[in-house]
Amino acid sequence: MDFEKLLSPENMQMATSFGLKLLGALIILIIGFWIAKKISGMVKKALAQRSLSPELQSFLGSFVSILLKVAVLLAAAEAVGIPTASLAVIFGAAGLAIGLALQGSLSNFAGGVMILLFKPFKVGDLITAQGHTGNVTAINIFVTTLLTPDNKTVILPNGPLSNGDVTNFTTDGKIRVDLVVGIGYGEDIKKARTALMAAMTANPKVLQTPAPSVNVLELADSSVNLAVRPWCNPVDYWDVYFGITEASKEALDAAGIEIPFPQRVVHNVN
Repeated sequence: MDFEKLLSPENMQMATSFGLKLLGALIILIIGFWIAKKISGMVKKALAQRSLSPELQSFLGSFVSILLKVAVLLAAAEAVGIPTASLAVIFGAAGLAIGLALQGSLSNFAGGVMILLFKPFKVGDLITAQGHTGNVTAINIFVTTLLTPDNKTVILPNGPLSNGDVTNFTTDGKIRVDLVVGIGYGEDIKKARTALMAAMTANPKVLQTPAPSVNVLELADSSVNLAVRPWCNPVDYWDVYFGITEASKEALDAAGIEIPFPQRVVHNVN
Protein backbone atom coordinates (compact mmCIF):
# COMPACT_ATOMS: atom_id res chain seq x y z
CA MET A 1 0.00 0.00 0.00
CA ASP A 2 1.36 3.42 -0.94
CA PHE A 3 1.22 5.24 2.41
CA GLU A 4 2.80 8.36 0.94
CA LYS A 5 -0.05 8.65 -1.58
CA LEU A 6 -2.58 7.79 1.12
CA LEU A 7 -1.20 10.53 3.35
CA SER A 8 -0.95 13.07 0.60
CA PRO A 9 -2.03 16.65 1.42
CA GLU A 10 -5.15 16.30 -0.74
CA ASN A 11 -6.29 13.13 1.07
CA MET A 12 -5.44 14.59 4.44
CA GLN A 13 -7.46 17.67 3.59
CA MET A 14 -10.42 15.54 2.51
CA ALA A 15 -10.17 13.41 5.65
CA THR A 16 -9.96 16.51 7.82
CA SER A 17 -12.93 18.07 6.05
CA PHE A 18 -15.02 14.90 6.41
CA GLY A 19 -13.98 14.51 10.04
CA LEU A 20 -15.09 18.07 10.79
CA LYS A 21 -18.39 17.41 9.02
CA LEU A 22 -18.84 14.17 10.98
CA LEU A 23 -18.04 15.98 14.22
CA GLY A 24 -20.55 18.68 13.33
CA ALA A 25 -23.19 16.07 12.56
CA LEU A 26 -22.50 14.39 15.91
CA ILE A 27 -22.85 17.71 17.73
CA ILE A 28 -26.12 18.37 15.86
CA LEU A 29 -27.41 14.95 16.92
CA ILE A 30 -26.50 15.39 20.58
CA ILE A 31 -27.80 18.94 20.91
CA GLY A 32 -30.78 18.31 18.61
CA PHE A 33 -31.98 15.25 20.51
CA TRP A 34 -31.56 17.14 23.80
CA ILE A 35 -33.65 20.04 22.46
CA ALA A 36 -36.22 17.61 21.04
CA LYS A 37 -36.57 15.96 24.45
CA LYS A 38 -37.03 19.33 26.15
CA ILE A 39 -39.62 20.52 23.63
CA SER A 40 -41.49 17.20 23.82
CA GLY A 41 -41.61 17.50 27.61
CA MET A 42 -42.92 21.07 27.33
CA VAL A 43 -45.62 19.92 24.90
CA LYS A 44 -46.71 17.11 27.23
CA LYS A 45 -46.82 19.55 30.16
CA ALA A 46 -48.89 22.03 28.15
CA LEU A 47 -51.30 19.26 27.11
CA ALA A 48 -51.66 18.12 30.74
CA GLN A 49 -52.63 21.65 31.75
CA ARG A 50 -55.43 21.58 29.17
CA SER A 51 -57.00 18.54 30.89
CA LEU A 52 -56.71 16.35 27.82
CA SER A 53 -57.02 12.58 28.19
CA PRO A 54 -53.80 10.73 29.17
CA GLU A 55 -53.98 8.74 25.93
CA LEU A 56 -54.09 11.89 23.79
CA GLN A 57 -51.32 13.52 25.83
CA SER A 58 -49.06 10.51 25.32
CA PHE A 59 -49.84 10.27 21.61
CA LEU A 60 -49.31 13.96 20.79
CA GLY A 61 -46.17 14.14 22.92
CA SER A 62 -44.68 11.09 21.17
CA PHE A 63 -45.72 12.41 17.75
CA VAL A 64 -43.99 15.77 18.34
CA SER A 65 -40.88 13.96 19.65
CA ILE A 66 -40.67 11.77 16.52
CA LEU A 67 -41.08 14.74 14.17
CA LEU A 68 -38.34 16.68 15.95
CA LYS A 69 -35.96 13.71 15.90
CA VAL A 70 -36.55 13.18 12.18
CA ALA A 71 -35.75 16.87 11.61
CA VAL A 72 -32.54 16.48 13.64
CA LEU A 73 -31.51 13.41 11.62
CA LEU A 74 -32.08 15.29 8.37
CA ALA A 75 -30.03 18.22 9.63
CA ALA A 76 -27.19 15.87 10.65
CA ALA A 77 -27.30 14.17 7.24
CA GLU A 78 -27.12 17.58 5.56
CA ALA A 79 -24.09 18.48 7.70
CA VAL A 80 -22.26 15.31 6.58
CA GLY A 81 -23.07 16.10 2.96
CA ILE A 82 -25.85 13.62 2.29
CA PRO A 83 -28.50 15.27 0.04
CA THR A 84 -31.66 15.61 2.12
CA ALA A 85 -33.76 15.70 -1.05
CA SER A 86 -32.71 12.13 -1.81
CA LEU A 87 -33.51 11.11 1.76
CA ALA A 88 -36.93 12.74 1.47
CA VAL A 89 -37.63 10.73 -1.68
CA ILE A 90 -36.52 7.52 0.04
CA PHE A 91 -38.63 8.27 3.14
CA GLY A 92 -41.59 9.13 0.93
CA ALA A 93 -41.34 5.91 -1.06
CA ALA A 94 -40.93 3.88 2.11
CA GLY A 95 -43.89 5.65 3.71
CA LEU A 96 -46.06 4.95 0.65
CA ALA A 97 -45.12 1.26 0.66
CA ILE A 98 -45.77 0.95 4.38
CA GLY A 99 -49.04 2.85 4.03
CA LEU A 100 -50.29 0.51 1.31
CA ALA A 101 -49.32 -2.51 3.39
CA LEU A 102 -50.93 -1.18 6.55
CA GLN A 103 -54.09 0.48 5.25
CA GLY A 104 -56.26 -1.09 7.95
CA SER A 105 -53.86 -0.12 10.72
CA LEU A 106 -53.60 3.45 9.43
CA SER A 107 -57.39 3.65 9.31
CA ASN A 108 -57.53 2.50 12.93
CA PHE A 109 -54.80 4.97 13.83
CA ALA A 110 -56.74 7.84 12.26
CA GLY A 111 -59.91 6.63 13.98
CA GLY A 112 -58.12 6.58 17.33
CA VAL A 113 -56.96 10.17 16.83
CA MET A 114 -60.53 11.24 15.98
CA ILE A 115 -61.92 9.51 19.08
CA LEU A 116 -59.29 11.06 21.35
CA LEU A 117 -59.84 14.53 19.87
CA PHE A 118 -63.65 14.66 19.69
CA LYS A 119 -64.37 12.37 22.67
CA PRO A 120 -67.70 10.72 21.69
CA PHE A 121 -67.10 8.58 24.77
CA LYS A 122 -64.52 8.22 27.52
CA VAL A 123 -63.19 5.47 29.77
CA GLY A 124 -65.98 4.25 32.06
CA ASP A 125 -68.86 5.15 29.71
CA LEU A 126 -71.51 2.56 28.87
CA ILE A 127 -71.88 2.43 25.08
CA THR A 128 -73.30 0.33 22.27
CA ALA A 129 -71.13 0.17 19.15
CA GLN A 130 -70.46 -2.32 16.37
CA GLY A 131 -73.13 -4.62 17.80
CA HIS A 132 -71.60 -4.75 21.28
CA THR A 133 -72.68 -3.16 24.57
CA GLY A 134 -70.31 -2.60 27.47
CA ASN A 135 -68.30 -0.21 29.58
CA VAL A 136 -65.25 1.37 27.96
CA THR A 137 -62.15 0.18 29.82
CA ALA A 138 -59.43 1.57 27.52
CA ILE A 139 -59.06 3.86 24.51
CA ASN A 140 -55.83 3.20 22.64
CA ILE A 141 -54.53 4.57 19.36
CA PHE A 142 -55.58 1.52 17.33
CA VAL A 143 -58.33 -0.17 19.37
CA THR A 144 -60.94 0.50 22.06
CA THR A 145 -61.70 -2.11 24.72
CA LEU A 146 -65.14 -2.80 26.18
CA LEU A 147 -66.15 -4.93 29.16
CA THR A 148 -69.58 -6.46 28.55
CA PRO A 149 -72.17 -7.09 31.29
CA ASP A 150 -71.28 -10.81 31.22
CA ASN A 151 -67.61 -9.90 31.89
CA LYS A 152 -66.31 -10.48 28.37
CA THR A 153 -63.59 -8.25 26.93
CA VAL A 154 -64.40 -6.94 23.44
CA ILE A 155 -61.69 -5.23 21.38
CA LEU A 156 -63.04 -2.90 18.70
CA PRO A 157 -60.82 -1.44 15.92
CA ASN A 158 -60.97 2.35 16.01
CA GLY A 159 -61.42 2.80 12.25
CA PRO A 160 -64.94 1.34 11.99
CA LEU A 161 -65.72 2.58 15.51
CA SER A 162 -65.03 6.23 14.62
CA ASN A 163 -67.11 6.00 11.42
CA GLY A 164 -70.03 3.97 12.79
CA ASP A 165 -72.97 4.66 15.08
CA VAL A 166 -72.20 4.89 18.78
CA THR A 167 -74.87 5.05 21.49
CA ASN A 168 -73.51 6.55 24.70
CA PHE A 169 -75.74 5.82 27.71
CA THR A 170 -73.58 7.78 30.13
CA THR A 171 -73.42 11.25 28.57
CA ASP A 172 -76.38 12.63 30.54
CA GLY A 173 -75.36 10.87 33.76
CA LYS A 174 -78.54 8.79 34.05
CA ILE A 175 -80.31 6.12 32.03
CA ARG A 176 -83.87 4.81 31.75
CA VAL A 177 -84.61 1.11 32.09
CA ASP A 178 -87.46 0.03 29.81
CA LEU A 179 -89.51 -2.93 31.08
CA VAL A 180 -92.84 -4.35 29.93
CA VAL A 181 -95.15 -6.05 32.43
CA GLY A 182 -98.45 -7.60 31.36
CA ILE A 183 -101.59 -7.89 33.47
CA GLY A 184 -104.92 -9.59 32.75
CA TYR A 185 -107.75 -7.72 31.07
CA GLY A 186 -109.91 -8.16 34.15
CA GLU A 187 -107.36 -6.56 36.51
CA ASP A 188 -107.42 -3.03 37.94
CA ILE A 189 -104.85 -0.91 36.08
CA LYS A 190 -104.66 1.72 38.85
CA LYS A 191 -104.05 -0.95 41.48
CA ALA A 192 -101.33 -2.51 39.33
CA ARG A 193 -99.73 0.89 38.78
CA THR A 194 -99.65 1.56 42.53
CA ALA A 195 -98.01 -1.82 43.21
CA LEU A 196 -95.39 -1.36 40.50
CA MET A 197 -94.58 2.22 41.56
CA ALA A 198 -94.07 1.01 45.13
CA ALA A 199 -91.71 -1.71 43.88
CA MET A 200 -89.60 0.86 42.04
CA THR A 201 -89.60 3.38 44.88
CA ALA A 202 -88.36 0.73 47.31
CA ASN A 203 -85.27 0.02 45.21
CA PRO A 204 -82.40 2.29 46.44
CA LYS A 205 -80.74 2.27 43.02
CA VAL A 206 -83.80 3.73 41.29
CA LEU A 207 -83.54 7.51 40.95
CA GLN A 208 -86.42 9.66 42.10
CA THR A 209 -85.49 12.39 39.61
CA PRO A 210 -86.51 11.80 36.88
CA ALA A 211 -89.42 10.04 38.54
CA PRO A 212 -90.23 6.43 37.61
CA SER A 213 -93.45 5.85 35.72
CA VAL A 214 -96.00 3.18 34.82
CA ASN A 215 -98.21 3.64 31.75
CA VAL A 216 -100.36 1.48 29.49
CA LEU A 217 -98.18 0.52 26.54
CA GLU A 218 -100.52 -1.63 24.45
CA LEU A 219 -103.60 -3.81 24.50
CA ALA A 220 -102.10 -7.13 23.46
CA ASP A 221 -103.84 -10.39 22.53
CA SER A 222 -103.98 -11.82 26.05
CA SER A 223 -102.75 -9.01 28.31
CA VAL A 224 -102.70 -5.30 29.00
CA ASN A 225 -99.01 -4.44 28.72
CA LEU A 226 -97.67 -1.77 31.06
CA ALA A 227 -94.50 0.23 30.36
CA VAL A 228 -92.49 0.21 33.60
CA ARG A 229 -89.84 2.94 33.41
CA PRO A 230 -87.36 3.37 36.31
CA TRP A 231 -84.30 5.66 35.99
CA CYS A 232 -80.85 4.88 37.39
CA ASN A 233 -77.15 5.60 37.09
CA PRO A 234 -75.59 3.83 34.08
CA VAL A 235 -73.39 1.69 36.32
CA ASP A 236 -76.55 0.32 38.03
CA TYR A 237 -78.43 -0.49 34.81
CA TRP A 238 -78.40 -4.28 35.02
CA ASP A 239 -78.95 -4.35 38.77
CA VAL A 240 -82.06 -2.23 38.32
CA TYR A 241 -83.20 -4.18 35.24
CA PHE A 242 -83.15 -7.54 36.98
CA GLY A 243 -84.14 -6.18 40.40
CA ILE A 244 -87.25 -4.37 39.19
CA THR A 245 -88.26 -7.31 36.99
CA GLU A 246 -88.28 -9.58 40.04
CA ALA A 247 -89.84 -6.96 42.31
CA SER A 248 -92.64 -6.35 39.78
CA LYS A 249 -93.62 -10.01 39.84
CA GLU A 250 -93.58 -10.07 43.64
CA ALA A 251 -95.55 -6.81 43.93
CA LEU A 252 -98.29 -7.97 41.56
CA ASP A 253 -98.54 -11.33 43.31
CA ALA A 254 -98.88 -9.58 46.68
CA ALA A 255 -101.61 -7.33 45.26
CA GLY A 256 -103.49 -10.33 43.86
CA ILE A 257 -103.09 -9.16 40.26
CA GLU A 258 -102.84 -11.86 37.63
CA ILE A 259 -99.95 -11.87 35.17
CA PRO A 260 -101.47 -13.73 32.18
CA PHE A 261 -99.65 -16.26 30.05
CA PRO A 262 -100.59 -17.55 26.59
CA GLN A 263 -103.28 -20.19 26.70
CA ARG A 264 -104.82 -22.39 24.04
CA VAL A 265 -108.42 -23.55 24.27
CA VAL A 266 -109.16 -26.79 22.41
CA HIS A 267 -112.77 -27.65 21.62
CA ASN A 268 -113.46 -31.32 21.02
CA VAL A 269 -116.20 -31.72 18.45
CA ASN A 270 -117.67 -35.22 18.28
